[in-house]
Amino acid sequence: MMWSDTQAPLPPAQRPGADRPGPRINSQELVIVSVQGQIAHPVAGAAPYRIGHDGVPRVLPGTGGIVLNRRIGDLCVGLAGDHIEPGVSLHNNSREIIGPRDGPNTALITYACVGNVAEVLNGRCRGQRGLVTGKHGGVNHVMVDFPTPVLARLAIGDRIGIRSHGLGLRLLRHPRIEVMNCDPALLGRWGLLEQEGRLHVPVTHLVPARLMGSGLGKNTAWRGDYDIQLADRPSRERWKLTSLRFGDMVAIVGADVRRGPIYRESRVTIGVIVHGDSTVSGHGPGVTPLLTGPAACLRPLLRPDANLAEIFQVRRAQPARPQPLLVERDARRRSCRPVETPGPRLAFDTDLAHADDVGHMA
Repeated sequence: MMWSDTQAPLPPAQRPGADRPGPRINSQELVIVSVQGQIAHPVAGAAPYRIGHDGVPRVLPGTGGIVLNRRIGDLCVGLAGDHIEPGVSLHNNSREIIGPRDGPNTALITYACVGNVAEVLNGRCRGQRGLVTGKHGGVNHVMVDFPTPVLARLAIGDRIGIRSHGLGLRLLRHPRIEVMNCDPALLGRWGLLEQEGRLHVPVTHLVPARLMGSGLGKNTAWRGDYDIQLADRPSRERWKLTSLRFGDMVAIVGADVRRGPIYRESRVTIGVIVHGDSTVSGHGPGVTPLLTGPAACLRPLLRPDANLAEIFQVRRAQPARPQPLLVERDARRRSCRPVETPGPRLAFDTDLAHADDVGHMA
């Protein structure tokens, strides 16, 4: 256990993956590389509004910065925010004399893996450790969880170092299952079960691939995420998707992300919820992929405690309670029915003028 918000670790019987050996991996081949970034300031567009899929413009907090009151284990649906990134968001603003201008940040978001250890390198919280919890494509941020007292003392621009460990990871007994964005420590603590040539993976939710939105058409599975659309009420209620939490492990049924996310009925992708819901069409809670493979050998196992906060014994996750969407809570979405009442009319109204002409002619 790296750290915990509680005084004592969870009892062994309550720990996900307790007393279960993880799957065999190519641990001797893996290389550990130090990478780093700075805590990113939120960035706003020229217009402050985000137009929701209900047609209502809203001004909301979004990506970047230090989120003080939302962490892994907390509910991520129904917040007065858009694509909220829990904990700390990192971006590397350095420039190198070779390669593309954004090369250092591209390397950061590629190398960092969920479950990596992060450490504050300067400022008031120097030496404090955190946990990499996901990657957000498009804005290209890496998210890191720290204990709440540390979050309160961190500052925009503080440098965070990450021990990148996981690129090149393979499951030796399951060559058809591809691993991405995943620290070996996560695989060892997740509670994976190997039975009859299949790998059974604890998840909190199943998600049909037809609900996946933003991120389709991009080859960013190794350095980002793609979003679960929640706009369709029957679908979100059937699959209980409004109870999603930051850090939940979820199985996207019918998804293949090896070369970028596509629909493939015979495959399954398992990932982690990395950012919150959005009112914008095509967007929603983001999923960073961790495992992808044939449904015949990669099997989701529903477990309510399959959340990063519980897996790494950081804190107790909130109960997974269904939440109304922000567009449902917002009274402005209710349709306005106009009342048919006569109003004031102008003296030069054409209808009145025509009526007067008719009267004079009579």
